[in-house]
Amino acid sequence: MDVYNFSTMFPEYIVYEPILTEKSYYLRKQNKYVFLVNPKANKIEIKKAVESVFNVKVASVNTMNVHGKPTRRRMIEGKKPDTKKAIVKLAEGQSIGIFEGI
Repeated sequence: MDVYNFSTMFPEYIVYEPILTEKSYYLRKQNKYVFLVNPKANKIEIKKAVESVFNVKVASVNTMNVHGKPTRRRMIEGKKPDTKKAIVKLAEGQSIGIFEGI
């Protein structure tokens, strides 16, 4: 059984990268940001990681597990990896500066 202690891990191991799509762009108007996160991280760990990396106050975190789609190249069948997305809502008046220029 794998036991992960994320409280001692770096926040970069929890929050991988932002997801920049049309839907995530429109969510920014509601002060929500979408990130690709570690599948084994929970909401509390994601909240602490975003607060420490971007120096903002997080109001809430919603997570979803995304199952990988089946793929096929000629005769070889495979599957894309399962991922986890987090929609992070920031407190009033907070924003993440790297998204402002987009």
